[in-house]
Formats: sequence, structure tokens, C-alpha cells
Amino acid sequence: MDRLEIKKNIQKPEDQNLSFRAFDLTEHNLKDHLQPNKKDHFCILLVESGEIGLQIEDQKFKLSTGKISIIFPEQISFITSVSSNISGKIILFEEILFCSDILKNELLSYNVDLATHLNCVFLSPSEFEQSKKLVNDIESIYLDPSLVRKEQARFYIKIFLLGLIELVHGQHPVLQHETDKTLYIRFKKMLNERYKSERTVQYYASKLAITTKKLNNLTKKHCDETAINAIHNRILQEIKRLLLFSDLSHKQISLELGFSSPSALNKFVKTKLKETPTELQEELAQIYNR
Repeated sequence: MDRLEIKKNIQKPEDQNLSFRAFDLTEHNLKDHLQPNKKDHFCILLVESGEIGLQIEDQKFKLSTGKISIIFPEQISFITSVSSNISGKIILFEEILFCSDILKNELLSYNVDLATHLNCVFLSPSEFEQSKKLVNDIESIYLDPSLVRKEQARFYIKIFLLGLIELVHGQHPVLQHETDKTLYIRFKKMLNERYKSERTVQYYASKLAITTKKLNNLTKKHCDETAINAIHNRILQEIKRLLLFSDLSHKQISLELGFSSPSALNKFVKTKLKETPTELQEELAQIYNR
């Protein structure tokens, strides 16, 4: 699988000292995105006309006029189709440019499945025009950068992203009670950090100082699944990634994800998906390796 690095995307001499890129959305500029890849940077696709087929992880999207997609660093993605009349903009930028720590602190309540919600956003005509103006301003700076203008671009990118975050937050409200909201976010953060070693509802509930019943109510209320299913689905997500995009054997994957043996991995996948890891690997290959 390809790994796209922004520092290797050099279109002009100034790019060596820039942490962002801005291009027209054309078939030519999408050529690096046609095969499954991971990026070490954010990628914004803004569609003014035409249509793009886009796969991110196991989700398929159709991007048409008025839609924006943000692909997050390390998400697996690729373009499945591009119409001949495609037009719009592509913005690439390093994570440090956005200062994503603000999502862990000031904007904590907004950071619930944020990447999923921003993978495909539909804007109203007025919202789209505002976003398009910001993107055009970013591209203008990219084409003629200076120390001051580079700083301007950083703020434009922040304003653009914060506007989309506010929009999707309204479209996907979290939980009504502020305490519940914080607890759910803490659970998701902890799960992403510890899913390889900690797989019981009791563990996460105890760390959150709540009962297992309370944790189950939180996950059901927000994402319509039990806490144990949330844990198992996070493990399954990583199993799928490793089966398809790594050179690890099933034994190595089982060790990487904390299973006691390949047979334990096999049993887990069989129980959850009614197929073996090998069958799952073949099924995923049909999706990604066209």
C-alpha cells in the first residue's frame, strides 16, 4: 500500500518550506490517490462540479457539487471513480498546522467520531460559497507565499476546519448531558489507546468510575451499540487494516493485537463476522484491489 508524504509532494521550490499544498481538483492531480493509500497529512477535497467516488476505510462516498471530504492522517482511502467534468480544489496540510490539541482541550465535546463525520460533508449553497472563498484564499497564498502570508494560510485552514466541525456537530449532536458527553468522549479516547490490551467493559467502566450499566447506556445512546460491541468493533477495524495493508502473517497479527494465538484470532473473527480471517482478507482484497 502506498504511503503519501506531504514533504515528497514538491511542485515548486517553495514547497520544501511549506506545510500545506493547494491544487485544482483534476484527474491529473488525483492520480496519486487512485490506489489504496495512507497519508501523513490531512487531505481536503472540495467538489465544485462533477463527481468523485471515494472509499475511506470501509465506507464508500459519492462526492458531488457542494460536498467536501476531509481525509485524516493514517486513514486508508482511495479514489474509485472520477467524472470527466470534475472541478474543485485539493488542500493538503500537515497535522501540526491545525494544532489538533485544541480538539483534546478547548473543543473536547466536539471530538466524537469527528473523522467519520468529516469524511463527507454536504453544505448549503451559502456555506459552500464561504468554504470555497477560504480555499481560494489558501490557494492564492500557496502560489505566492511569504512569511506573513504563510501565517495567514494557517489561520484560514483553522477557520475552514472549525466551521466544518461546528456544522457537523450540529448535524450529529452528541449527548444532552454535559457529564455524559465527557464520559463518552473519555471512553472513546481510552478505547483507541488501550484496545489491544484491555477488552472488558468492566475495565473501562472502572477507569471512568461508573458502572458497566452506565457505560452501556452511554454507548447505546450515542452510537446504538453496547460497550462490548464498541470494543470488539475497534479490534475488528484494526484486524481488517492489518489483514489487507500489512505484510504480517496471521500469527503476527494475533500477537500484535494481543490474542493468545492465531486460533484465538480465528475464533474472534469467526464469531463476529461468520468467516475466517483468510475469507475476510479475500473479501477485503476484492474491495480495495480492483
